[in-house]
Amino acid sequence: MSAVEDAFGSEIDYSMLVKMYGNPTGVEHHYSPPVCTGCTTLAVSGNPDPQHISTSFVERQNLTMRMQMRRYTRLTNAFSKKVTNLEHAVALHYMRYNFCRIHQSLRVTPAMEAGIADHVWELNEIVSLLAA
Repeated sequence: MSAVEDAFGSEIDYSMLVKMYGNPTGVEHHYSPPVCTGCTTLAVSGNPDPQHISTSFVERQNLTMRMQMRRYTRLTNAFSKKVTNLEHAVALHYMRYNFCRIHQSLRVTPAMEAGIADHVWELNEIVSLLAA
């Protein structure tokens, strides 16, 4: 059983986009990223829509997390020595991202857009969850 099935069950449309890379050409190739030579899609479970098989959403989410959390910035010393500290930092990031921050394209928070919050949360509301 895959991690996706563990998290969401078998009633999910799940696919993978597999990218194939080759070596860059030219004199200055030591620091150059590999060249994408092609990609294939693979339906893992369910009936995924081929038009929505993309890495764009997850790559954007990874960039946002790296830019807002210094723990994920490359070549930094702001790392977590304990896994539990990293877990708490990621949870706090996503709580703020989804409940406190008004997104430019949505004009509301993602939690409000999803219908699970009726207002923009303040940080003290998140802190009060710790006491509960």
